[in-house]
Order: sequence, then structure tokens, then C-alpha cells
Amino acid sequence: MTAAAIVADGLVKTYSGGKVRALDGLDLEVPEGTVLGLLGPNGAGKTTTVRILATLLKPDAGRASVAGYDVVRQGEELRRVIGLSGQYAAVDETLTGRENLVMFGRLYHVGGKAAAARADELLEQFGLADAAGRQVKTYSGGMRRRLDLAASLIIQPVVLFLDEPTTGLDPRSRLGMWDVISGLVREGVTLLLTTQYLEEADQLADSIAVVDHGRVIARGTSDELKARVGGERVEVVVHQRDRIGDAARIVTTVSGAEASIDDRTRKVTAPSVGGSKVLVEVVREFDTAGIGIDDVAMRRPTLDDVFLTLTGHHAEESDEEQEDEDRQAAEGRSDS
Repeated sequence: MTAAAIVADGLVKTYSGGKVRALDGLDLEVPEGTVLGLLGPNGAGKTTTVRILATLLKPDAGRASVAGYDVVRQGEELRRVIGLSGQYAAVDETLTGRENLVMFGRLYHVGGKAAAARADELLEQFGLADAAGRQVKTYSGGMRRRLDLAASLIIQPVVLFLDEPTTGLDPRSRLGMWDVISGLVREGVTLLLTTQYLEEADQLADSIAVVDHGRVIARGTSDELKARVGGERVEVVVHQRDRIGDAARIVTTVSGAEASIDDRTRKVTAPSVGGSKVLVEVVREFDTAGIGIDDVAMRRPTLDDVFLTLTGHHAEESDEEQEDEDRQAAEGRSDS
């Protein structure tokens, strides 16, 4: 039986004098050498979980251990064997790429020559060798993220925390980061990855824990989570809002399953096993009924479908909720 590299039991963390409950009894277990994708919208508690497990925050209740070390009582020992890459690259823009990595090595008490050798090794591994002597302020967003990830590996950690490592990256840079992370997984690093992207967790994670309001509300592989929503579905965006009801009746009849309506997006959706034949029939019936279509497609469930099924709300967060998460993170930094 594989030992657990990360264990969290009943973690609770509050802010604003207890008014905001960021974590509300969160439980996790990650076996050694595996990847857990921590999935959830902004404000769900993902970043707070990572901060506690990486010893940057203390929980108000519950316990946790990483690599066999208690995160509260043995924080100093734990920090010697873990790596962390946060949502924003924590590198010095005025230094070169190599100088940043050497600095991180020295902060970990790695000798000068050893730090320089490790820096060169990582720069080569992450495709940054040609830019090693340039100031980081000249780097693209993808290059900065790769450098930040390289810095988290300066001590060759046994457990690595990646907090939304591809947020803000363009699709090409995101794919590049996936390749880098996949390489780390093959080397046997235990990885906890937080993300808002189901496809990212699908690509990288052995299992996924869905977090909402500070609790794990579902856990399984990507396919298992999608199965809770259903298989393929027909989705139609109706042009005229006042024809949504008629559209739903047509989709229900053609697909053989009850259609759901999202008034906000004018979207009508229903499970379907008929593939392209259902699409053709839906378009034909809509044309006969004189209902305009902005978009029609067959697709697999998305993260938003998973969240809508599990929680009753969409994965998108309001600006106010995003600001609240930023404020919580700021309070967490001051507490630590």
C-alpha cells in the first residue's frame, strides 16, 4: 500500500474575525508519487489549503502533514523538502534568470558552486538557457512562469505545490507548462496542483478533488466526475430569448431527455447519445419552427457543468468574490 505524502484532516481557516470561513473542515489524502488536482472556483479555498500545507499559514483547527512532517510543529524541517510555485511568479525582475535561481539556492543554504550548477541545470531543463543572462523584466509571461517553477525545484523537493501555474498564460504557453509538469511527474515528485481548468487536471492529475466553500465536495478521476454530469450532450444557443421554451421542447423531443434552460446565456442543453444525427434533427426542427440559432454543438461536460451539477451554481465568480479572495490572501500574508 502506497504511503500518503499529503494528509489533511478537518482543516479550518477563518478570516475577518471568523466572519469569513475560507476552509470549513477540508480533508485530503495524496499518495506518494501521484498528482492530485485541487479543482474549484476563485474563493473556494484552494490557495488557503496550499498556504497551510506549505507552512505559510496556520490552520485554526484540524491537522495536516506533508512528507511525514506536521505542518505546524515541524514547519522548519518540512520547508527543506517541499517546493511551491504560487499564482504569480515570485521572481526578481531586476535580476537575470540565472541570478534569480542562484539567489533561491542561497536562500535554501545551498553552497555557491552547487547553487550555480543547479541553476544552470534547471535553466537548461526549462528551456531558458539562452535567456539566462537577461533581466527577468524582458521575459514573456510563459518564461517567467517557467523560471518560477524552476526556482521551486532548486532543492529537488519530494512534494511540490503548484497554485494555478498556468493562470494568465496563452494556450501555447499553457501547453508548454503542461509538458514541463508532466516531466516532473515522471520523475516521481508528489504534486498537488490547484486549477480552475478541468482540461488541465484531466491532462496532469491522477485524481481530482473538487472544492467549494472550503470543503471537498467530490473526488475521483476526471472521467468519474464527468460521468456524474453525464456523457455527450446537445447544446443550443437560441437567438430569440422569447423562444427558449419552444426550443427546449424541441430539444427534449429530439434527444429523448429533458432539456435544461439557462436564461442567462440563452442556452438549451440535454443529454444525448445520438451524436451528429441529433444535431441535424435539432437544426431541421428549429428551422421548421422558425427559431434562430446562434450556436449548436455536441460536447462533453466541462468544469462548469460539474460545478452546476454538484453545487447548483456556475464556476464563474463575481468581481466582488474575486476581490474577497484577494483580501483573504493579503490577510493570510500578514498573519504568517
